[in-house]
Amino acid sequence: MAGSGEHVKALVRSHASGDDEAFYSVALQVAAQAARQGHHRLAKDLKTAVETSRSSGTKKVTSIAQPRGDLSDLVIASHPTVSLKELVLPDELASHVQRILSEQRQRKNLLDHGFEPSHRLLFEGPPGTGKTMTAAVLAHELSLPLLTIRLDSLMSKFMGETASKLRVIFEAAETQRAVYLFDEFDALGGDRAGNDVGEARRILNSFLVFLENSSSESLIVAATNHRSILDKALFRRFDMVLDYALPDARQAAIVMRGRLGSIAKGVRWPSLAENVAGLSHADLVRAAESAAKSVILSGGSRVTVDDIRSALRSRQAASLG
Repeated sequence: MAGSGEHVKALVRSHASGDDEAFYSVALQVAAQAARQGHHRLAKDLKTAVETSRSSGTKKVTSIAQPRGDLSDLVIASHPTVSLKELVLPDELASHVQRILSEQRQRKNLLDHGFEPSHRLLFEGPPGTGKTMTAAVLAHELSLPLLTIRLDSLMSKFMGETASKLRVIFEAAETQRAVYLFDEFDALGGDRAGNDVGEARRILNSFLVFLENSSSESLIVAATNHRSILDKALFRRFDMVLDYALPDARQAAIVMRGRLGSIAKGVRWPSLAENVAGLSHADLVRAAESAAKSVILSGGSRVTVDDIRSALRSRQAASLG
């Protein structure tokens, strides 16, 4: 029993430190102890599990799922469940997302031929148009965690600390495969020409160097609502720049129909074309939800064109206000 207790403590310590090899070594010790005690089936299963995990080539899974140390203070980890089929984008933009996924899924083949898959990505466009959702889709489709950078923790009043924290993030990206999302990136990547703080310029220079030297192990995604204020030096450092826009009437109908499902059966979506103008994906989802809840609360089972139109008008009024 004492030996088993020591093994458990060793497993916990190796898990906490993200040391996969130490974890496997202790697991094999447990298997050996089980064999000595006559538990041959358990010993065989443990050995098989260790060999399967080692041969899978997965790198530091525990570290990715639960960021530790300095990284844990800088990122919010999540495991998105939103799939590609739920992402409604114009055809050209959708093809870019498909290309990113294709390159990542065949990254080994590309690397074997001396080419890196696209992994430095800039998403720009109005709020609520699908930028953050795209990052989530990439993470889900590639079975990777999404690590969203906490800009409040990254941007220190002591700017030298910010550069050091950037180094922590990019070093983690070298060894812990994930999608690293710098949301509201303009807070970090604003135009240096209008900034007379020398240290702020050095922070951005540091980011540019880290970005340019980053390997293709992880995806680095920067998302911004304000492309116009970004430093021009940023754009040539990214492998792909994806431009997001407000949905047209066809895309708006797909978004709302997807959210409402069968409760919207029979709705003539073209008749709502004028009512969706100027609304983002997020606005459309909220309008659809508002219409559905109003109908359900009143005892109905189907939304009508008038229900949806009323909700859309409320969203338009709110966006203008």
